[in-house]
Amino acid sequence: MNQTPDFILFAQHGWADTHHAIAALAQTLTTPQSLLITPNLGWLKTWWRIEPLIQQVEGIATETISQYPNTPIRIIGHSMGGLIWLEILKHHPEWWSQIESFVLVASPIGGADLARLIDPLGVGIGIASALGINRRQIAQSIAKMVPTLVIAGDSDGGSDGTITVESTKFSRAKFVSIPNLAHAQLKNHATVAGIIREFWANPIITDPYPLDFTAQLIERLQSIPGMTDAHPRDFPRSQPYITFANGFTIRIWTSPLHVDHIFVTNPEGKCLYSGFVGWMHRAALHQALTEIR
Repeated sequence: MNQTPDFILFAQHGWADTHHAIAALAQTLTTPQSLLITPNLGWLKTWWRIEPLIQQVEGIATETISQYPNTPIRIIGHSMGGLIWLEILKHHPEWWSQIESFVLVASPIGGADLARLIDPLGVGIGIASALGINRRQIAQSIAKMVPTLVIAGDSDGGSDGTITVESTKFSRAKFVSIPNLAHAQLKNHATVAGIIREFWANPIITDPYPLDFTAQLIERLQSIPGMTDAHPRDFPRSQPYITFANGFTIRIWTSPLHVDHIFVTNPEGKCLYSGFVGWMHRAALHQALTEIR
C-alpha cells in the first residue's frame, strides 16, 4: 500500500481448508484503505502438525506489524485458524494493545471432541492432538485485555456438525450462537459478517461469567484432566449420579466403548453441560466426583 492502512485485518482459515472462503468473507468487511492478510496454509499441510502453521502465520504477522507499527489490528479466525491465533497472541502480548477486536468463528477453544476421539491417548495422530487441547485459560487471559467475539453455529441442537457449541465458549468473550448454520458455512456467510460488523461498531470487553452455582460446578468439571466438552445428544441415556439440595443434578452415562459422559441438569431437568473423559482420565473423573459429592 502507498499509505498507512486504516486497519490491518488478519483472516485465517482452518483445518482441511484454504484461504478462499474466509478471504471472501473478509473482503466484505474491509474498506478501500484496509490491509487484508489471508495466509494460505495449504489444504494438505493442515492435516499434519499445527506448529509449522503457527510459525508461518506468525512470521507473516510479525513482518506486517513491523511495517505498520501503529496501525490498529483486527483478527478473524475460523475453526483451527482461531486456535493458531490464540497460540500466536500467547507469545506476543506486546501486540494486544494494538488489537481492536479478536473474532473466533467455530473455534474449539475447549478442545474438539472429534479430535479427542481420533487421538484418545494424545499420542499425536496427525493434527488431532493439537485440536483436542483445552486453550480456555489462554483465551480468557487475552479476552481480559482484547475485545473478543465468539461465533458458534448450532445446526443439530449442540454443534455445527463438527464443533460443539460448548467448546467454543469462554469467559470474557461476547458469545453469539447462530441456529441452522453448519461448520463450513460459518467461514463465509452474510449472517456471520453482519454479527462481526455489529461487534466492530462497539468492540467491548465482556464481563466475566457470574460465579453462581451452575458456573462453579461446570468450571469444576471442565478442570478435570481430560474433560472434553461434548454434544448433549446422549443426555437421555444418562442416569442421576449426584443430586444437590438445590435440585441440580450430575448425571453419568458410560458408552459401549467405556467412555464416561457427564451431564449437568437444572431442577427442571434441562441439560446445561455435557462432557466426557477418555480411558486415561476415568480415575481422575471419579475422584473429582467423590470430592464434589
